[in-house]
Amino acid sequence: MATPTEAPRHDGHGHRDPFSYDYDTLRVVGLVLAIVMFVVGILTALSKKFKCKKSDSSLPEARQPGKTPTPAGSA
Repeated sequence: MATPTEAPRHDGHGHRDPFSYDYDTLRVVGLVLAIVMFVVGILTALSKKFKCKKSDSSLPEARQPGKTPTPAGSA
């Protein structure tokens, strides 16, 4: 059993420390995921399938700024 001042011995068999991480693999996996999400985001933004709906001013129910009716007796 390792004391706090003693380095834990790991001989490849038995219990492994759950807080010992392989940071190189973790960094590479994180970088790959970031690249994949970045590319998917760019492709989604540039694709023609997902379009922003713009309000058309020729529609009769489109509101003109400043022409909202106010109820009588207010302001």
